[in-house]
Amino acid sequence: MISEKLKTYIDTLNTMDDMMDRYTWLMDFGKKSPTVPERFKLPEFEVPGCQSQTWLVPHFTYEDTIYFTADSAALISKGMVCLLADVFSNSTRDEIKKFDTASLDGLNLSSLLTPGRRNGVYSMLKVIQGYGQYKD
Repeated sequence: MISEKLKTYIDTLNTMDDMMDRYTWLMDFGKKSPTVPERFKLPEFEVPGCQSQTWLVPHFTYEDTIYFTADSAALISKGMVCLLADVFSNSTRDEIKKFDTASLDGLNLSSLLTPGRRNGVYSMLKVIQGYGQYKD
């Protein structure tokens, strides 16, 4: 399920030849994504290593799945964190644990984002994977 959702975003971004179109799409995705309520913008949900304040909030269900809500003070970061939140939402802990980080290569982050923002994306992924390890 994770790989299928990720492939949808990879295919969407790869239909755009111009890097600026991809960048604009990502910012628009962030603009259109819901915001996280202020009560969840807590230090424990803040993603370390991001250039701007970014929050990733896990929601654990009784069916052993996790869904995520996300937000950021910067649009490009919000676009990325919301994209990742969508990709990993409604996954089991086991699916998250088994995710191969190399699968993100299809997003061409090295050409799309600055090194600092790329590091932030991998910090977001590390947080998500940490929640995949979490046990009640």
